[in-house]
Amino acid sequence: MNKIFIILLSFSFVLGQHFNRKIDESTSNSYYSSTTLSKELSSIISISTLAGSGVSGSDDGTGTAASFGYIEGVSIDSKGNIFVAGTGNNLIRKITPEGVVTTFAGSGSAGSDDGTGTAASFYRPGYMAIDSLDNIYLTDTGNNLIRKITSEGVVTTFAGSGSADFCR
Repeated sequence: MNKIFIILLSFSFVLGQHFNRKIDESTSNSYYSSTTLSKELSSIISISTLAGSGVSGSDDGTGTAASFGYIEGVSIDSKGNIFVAGTGNNLIRKITPEGVVTTFAGSGSAGSDDGTGTAASFYRPGYMAIDSLDNIYLTDTGNNLIRKITSEGVVTTFAGSGSADFCR
């Protein structure tokens, strides 16, 4: 699906991340095992659509008015913005905490151009991480590069020559 889901877990479930672990909370004592997890999940989890229509695309918009191309990487910055790498459309998208989706970087065409915002290009952007200064580091898998995007949207090549000859 081409939607971003926000999953809110109860505090007790987050503390008991391992399935066969007893969880104590003021209202009840619960024991989650792999066989009972799916049955119990409905009482402690809330799923809602933050953004995405479910149809592949690259439309900016709020909530379900936006669309995404095959999502590969997701990361959250210090301000609560969610960044999504769209491998299917060669774009990096930004989702605000209010669910407003905009194209943060990438022209949509396959390429390896450095630049700001939509002047930059990617070829199958993938996994990403964000540092303490809100710089994004992501794999540009089709180009065999690691790219850096500043919080202002400036894209540069951080590592790699563009060649897959890493074993030599």
